[in-house]
Amino acid sequence: MQVQNPMTESVTPNQCPLCAQPVPGGNRLVGEVLSCDGCSAELEVVGINPLRLEEAPEVEEDWGE
Repeated sequence: MQVQNPMTESVTPNQCPLCAQPVPGGNRLVGEVLSCDGCSAELEVVGINPLRLEEAPEVEEDWGE
């Protein structure tokens, strides 16, 4: 019997990968960042048809370097 790691478990398309709240598809673009209504996480669209979402990376400040 194979035990599945919860961190590698697949998320159903159109769901937040953090809280599984359904996210409306609509006319989304790859790279678009949106907010989850369930957990307020920032999500990035990484695929369309079906809609696939991942947690958006945090933006780091440049500080002019």
